[in-house]
Amino acid sequence: MKITTLITSLSLSSLIPLNSQEVAPDPSVAGENGGEATEENGAPELTEAADVAIEKGLQYLLKTQKKDGSWAADNGSVAIGGTSLGLMAFMVKGHFPGFGPHGAALDRAKDYLLKLAKESPGGVMGSMYEHGLFTLAMSEIWGMTKDVEDNKEIQNALERAVEVILRAQSPLGGWRYAARPDAGQDTSVTAMVFVSLASARQAGVLVPTETIDRVTSYLRDQVWNEQTGGFGYQGSGGTTVACTAGGAYAAQLCGKRESEWVAAAIRYLENNPKVFTRKELGHFYYAHYYAIQAMVQAGGDHYANWYPKIRDVLLKLQQADGSWREGEEEAHPHKTPMSIIILGTPYRYIPVYQR
Repeated sequence: MKITTLITSLSLSSLIPLNSQEVAPDPSVAGENGGEATEENGAPELTEAADVAIEKGLQYLLKTQKKDGSWAADNGSVAIGGTSLGLMAFMVKGHFPGFGPHGAALDRAKDYLLKLAKESPGGVMGSMYEHGLFTLAMSEIWGMTKDVEDNKEIQNALERAVEVILRAQSPLGGWRYAARPDAGQDTSVTAMVFVSLASARQAGVLVPTETIDRVTSYLRDQVWNEQTGGFGYQGSGGTTVACTAGGAYAAQLCGKRESEWVAAAIRYLENNPKVFTRKELGHFYYAHYYAIQAMVQAGGDHYANWYPKIRDVLLKLQQADGSWREGEEEAHPHKTPMSIIILGTPYRYIPVYQR
């Protein structure tokens, strides 16, 4: 289990971490209809086809990992975010650095990120969006690698990353791309950064209650639209699926899962007629990366109705080589790992993605 250093009193949610020795549901145990796994394994929504797609996606990531251990765009950009997401994609199925058939590849990815963290004088890891992804990856591998000597190095990198986030929070309570409080704020970056803070806090790093309260105020008072129930990018106007999904998930992790304004955001997502249409929904993979987790937190029928729909859409969108890549975002390395994370939601290996 994760090492605990200090935990504050505010409960984000009733999350129970799993360790790398626990066994994930076996999707190969098929039922009578459509190859669905039986209820005995705890994940009846995970079909054999989805598990095959996940494995194909992981194989694609292995083939495209760079020699230095990173995953990045063709021009080498967004390597911090791409590598962090790549690690998370493998962790979805319980693969961690140093363990199993992918242990060496994941060690290289981990070492790549830790090397950059050491080389960063102020602890800032790229833009705040990439910084959030880095923080999330570090918090989730802390205590989960084969080499126990990694723990202190990961802890130091994680604590430095959290310090950067705390210092960079804007007066209104959010974050934007630069690691400065005067850089402003938007829903997209704020959601990513706060998800990483929630994960770090869950791992045992101190996150002040005041920080969480300011995020809550920003989401509710600055970017939530009472008329539509959705969230806007930098204000309550122009609500979008992507911002609503990210805003709702962040608000749930702030402890507002049962609030009416978060429930309204869930309804906004569920009632959008274009939400499962790739060509009509902007930032499709990003939006569903957050939306599936918002539905996990909403629980019950919300998740049960949502997951099979996005599962089946992603199965159709996967390319023959195992990747998810097309259109205007082809150069970005986020789509394949995000798709794997979405499809692998039933495994519940990653604590911040549990309810």
